[in-house]
Amino acid sequence: MSTAGSPEDELPGEGIPGGGVYEWYRRGLDLLASGDPAAAATLLARAAEAEPGSRSILEALARAQYDAGRYHDAIDSFAQLAAVNPTDDYAQFGLGLAASRAGDLGLAAEHLALAVAMRPDLAHYARALRGVRARRASQRGPA
Repeated sequence: MSTAGSPEDELPGEGIPGGGVYEWYRRGLDLLASGDPAAAATLLARAAEAEPGSRSILEALARAQYDAGRYHDAIDSFAQLAAVNPTDDYAQFGLGLAASRAGDLGLAAEHLALAVAMRPDLAHYARALRGVRARRASQRGPA
């Protein structure tokens, strides 16, 4: 029995995962859920190449990139989601978190503030924004 992402799932000699885009997406989500974000990002990137207009695939890819510590890639993916739908609070939140981890606190604060404005009921959005604002203030030093 093969496991998600195992070599048996690849087409012989191709390095291309077996199955179709939906199977790649499902296996990518399984890898992400099981704690292997780097493998998930690789598989989901392949799916995103095949289906560039899929919001679900791009969101899963952005999450995998973030969890794998590939913050600049996650910024790009979340930014693509936000560009298509600027009112996507989750895309704004993810973009803000990734920017924060990448050290771009200005970009982080901007997108986290948008997410908070869209969903003031989500306390974790507000906590993330407060954290970024506090880091920015501490970097500026005393007035």
